[in-house]
Amino acid sequence: MNQRALPRWVFIVVTAAAVLWLIPVVWMLSLSLQPNELLSRTTANTFLGLVPVPFTLDNFRAILSIGDTPRWFMNSMLVAGTSTLLVLATSTLAGYAFARIRFTGRSIVYPLVLAGLMVPEQVVFIPLYVMFADWNAHNSLPTLALPRVALPIGVFLMTQFFKDIPDSLEEAARLEGCGHARIFWSIMLPLATPMMMTLAIITFLYSWNDYLWPLVSPQRTDFFTITVGLAKIQGNFAQSQGLGQLMASGVQASLPVIILFLMFQKYILRGIALSTDK
Repeated sequence: MNQRALPRWVFIVVTAAAVLWLIPVVWMLSLSLQPNELLSRTTANTFLGLVPVPFTLDNFRAILSIGDTPRWFMNSMLVAGTSTLLVLATSTLAGYAFARIRFTGRSIVYPLVLAGLMVPEQVVFIPLYVMFADWNAHNSLPTLALPRVALPIGVFLMTQFFKDIPDSLEEAARLEGCGHARIFWSIMLPLATPMMMTLAIITFLYSWNDYLWPLVSPQRTDFFTITVGLAKIQGNFAQSQGLGQLMASGVQASLPVIILFLMFQKYILRGIALSTDK
């Protein structure tokens, strides 16, 4: 759709919604940069508390010095990054197979994969826990990443994308002697980059914010992710250490996702445009 064709009021409404969404984020950042001594008396010092006056980084230094926060941060990066790469690999391969390859049982397997969208993740917690316990695999980073690899929504998105690629591209490649592997690697993947980036952001966000499985699986604190570790800190220290450190922990947990979105937002917008302009 041409953006110039949109009415002016649409941009006004979208801008107002964006501002309303940003106010809590800016307020959290502002509180994290103010001294706890001041916040214990008031949270609305200047411009409703949105301007950090006076300014301090003590809350972030305190968070980094409590527990194993740097290690938890790296654990989350490794788990979320590994999950994202594996989801991209499995979803693109499965999506290409379901969309472009005719094989026996495709009409049965694909609905079974989509049926996974209707299964709440809490339902499989006990079987997952027992399975990894039988393998003696708890308290490890791969155990935190592997349950997120089978992502039905990822298979669905990539299947729908590959279905909409014109058959003429594949037929031209076959005339040049290309097989499925060459077509997938040289033609389909470059075309699917925007959708893959969108799926990567969704997967990374889902894995980074995951709380239940990292809470259930590891028993050792050095295998906690940032969400579980900061929750433990807040439960033990939030009331005594102050609001500033509580907000600083929230900023630390959300900052990587925000940076990732800002870096790859053009791919996300292209992926959304491709999925809606059908």
